[in-house]
Amino acid sequence: MRKTNLFCLLLLLITASCGNKNAQQTSKQVFKLNLSSGSLESLDPIYAKDLYTMWTTHMLYNTLIETDSNLYLKPSLAHSWDISADGLTYTFHLNNNVFFHENALFSGKRKMTAADVAYSFSRIINPELASSGAWIFNGHVKNSTAFEAKDDSTFVMHLMAPFRPMLAMLSMPYCSIVPREVAEYFGKDFRSHPCGTGPFRYKSWDEGNVLLLHKNERYWEQDAEQKQLPYLDAIQITFYDSKATEFLLFMQGKLHFTHSLDGSFKDLILRKDGQLKEEYRTKFHLKISRYLNTEYLGFLTDTNNQLLQHSALKNKLVRQAINYAIDRKKISTYFKNGVGIPATGGFTPPGIAGFDTVAHYGYTYNPEKAAQLLAAADFPKGKGMGSIVILTPENYADIVNFIATQLQELGIPAKIEIMQPNILKQQMSRSQAVFFRAQWIADYPDAETYLAFFNSSFPAPPNYTRYHNPLFDNLYNTCMNLPDTARYKVYRQMDSIAISDAPLVPLFYDQLLHFTQNNVQGFSSNPMNLIDLKRVVLR
Repeated sequence: MRKTNLFCLLLLLITASCGNKNAQQTSKQVFKLNLSSGSLESLDPIYAKDLYTMWTTHMLYNTLIETDSNLYLKPSLAHSWDISADGLTYTFHLNNNVFFHENALFSGKRKMTAADVAYSFSRIINPELASSGAWIFNGHVKNSTAFEAKDDSTFVMHLMAPFRPMLAMLSMPYCSIVPREVAEYFGKDFRSHPCGTGPFRYKSWDEGNVLLLHKNERYWEQDAEQKQLPYLDAIQITFYDSKATEFLLFMQGKLHFTHSLDGSFKDLILRKDGQLKEEYRTKFHLKISRYLNTEYLGFLTDTNNQLLQHSALKNKLVRQAINYAIDRKKISTYFKNGVGIPATGGFTPPGIAGFDTVAHYGYTYNPEKAAQLLAAADFPKGKGMGSIVILTPENYADIVNFIATQLQELGIPAKIEIMQPNILKQQMSRSQAVFFRAQWIADYPDAETYLAFFNSSFPAPPNYTRYHNPLFDNLYNTCMNLPDTARYKVYRQMDSIAISDAPLVPLFYDQLLHFTQNNVQGFSSNPMNLIDLKRVVLR
């Protein structure tokens, strides 16, 4: 569809939605959103590996601690905690007024206790359940006996070695608390029979079509005025696969929220600075906020890999030259409409503890410097390099084509190859992708989630580039029980070491686009794009 036709369709939809607003008003507060993946694999939190599963998990369950909109850790099921001086013992003091959702397996109101926490964490590392979150505890705790219920309101966790990011990791949806009797009764079917302590409870799920959640009438949290949360009566989630369809539904007023934009709408809705065009400012609300997501190009750096035997990319000077050859500001302006910050610093994005606000170790656009580095690598003007192929999913093809053109201007014979995302991910994991386009989104609010990407003792993921630097590894291993200020200083040193070796090309630090209807109040999210609907009101 041509943009002119799409623009006319949008105007019609806006007019229609304005005319129907009063007709859509009901006495019930039902928040409507769409998950454009077209499917949801599970409502069991131990499989909360993707964004939409995290969103629904966050509605149904709680964790011991959670992350607020500014990435600060705050109490949730645990009202307080203590960490021993040696960093090996974590003691959590639990709220005693928390009950699980109503369930036929309970004889009455079922209180959440420390035994439920121990059971829930043990599920994550149970090999028979194959949780995608097992890495949180594997290598950090000895086994399931590391999880101890001292009494109903005191939970203790024992680590094998100090690891200060662990507290932040416990805020991940994987670590949601479930009741043993329900999880064990349903087994694998717990995926579609969820039971938690969260603000909303499961009502029905027509898989691929509609998921309906109702207000948890016995939810334990209150607002500042001691009014019980949540305010909404229900959440209705649809599963239209097309992002374009989702945005059209939003424009019709049939959805209360949508995030990001399909490429076909980008130039119609946004100015080049990323802000809403004037004609849409009274129609709906756009919030642009930081997103802990670094978009990058990665290089395979394992020189023992046969794929690199005759590749110029095994040369650090060539990788550095490629970093200097790319105009990140143009990418942000012309391909992202100003959304996203050019990544001229390290791999760690702004907004997370450990980010270096005055970093001088990144790469800026400098084609002259790039040409000098190519010459120093014995590839003057790219002569003798051989073909350089960048693997990319189709949705990144426009940006990667632009990058290939910039490299060609320098003499580097670059071209792109479009791959299915799942196939590319497999090749990255198997060290079969030499040069690839990808993104790294924070799992938890500690810069270690980015620095683990470069630890040579880790598999792929996270170490897709197979980067290995003994100095980096030593700093990583020795800083994990340091106080925060000292640890963050080492984090910045580690980031600079990795970036100077150029195992990747940071392109930009992404930003979130959250669109809400004008009648939505109280919607919030954090920089990891975890949305919170507990305080939403529809006016």
